[in-house]
Amino acid sequence: MKDEEMRDPPHDLRERTTDFALRIIRMFVALPKTDAARVLGKQALRSGTSVGANYREAQRSRSKAEFISKIGDCLKELDETAYWLDLLVQSGIVTTEKLSALQDETNQLLAIFTTISKKAKASL
Repeated sequence: MKDEEMRDPPHDLRERTTDFALRIIRMFVALPKTDAARVLGKQALRSGTSVGANYREAQRSRSKAEFISKIGDCLKELDETAYWLDLLVQSGIVTTEKLSALQDETNQLLAIFTTISKKAKASL
């Protein structure tokens, strides 16, 4: 990956991570008002909304190592979000049907950021 690609990633992924965060927020707001739903929901809210923030930090990275680190943070937060979404479904708090599209987007973003990470590491 060229240096300019490392510093100026595609604009559409920035928008996509923002849209993802907004979907996570709407999911949280729609959760039942039970203690379990709120605990799991807040965890998903925290990790799901931090993906875009970490991606923006990656865009402003000063080195390839910093870029790789921030992309790694995106991956970590996406994986954590997937975990909390799975728990919401497996616990019966939310139906599979209601979260399947959000879970699919989480998995797609995981795949995208995994590819970015692998390419960036290979360029070192």
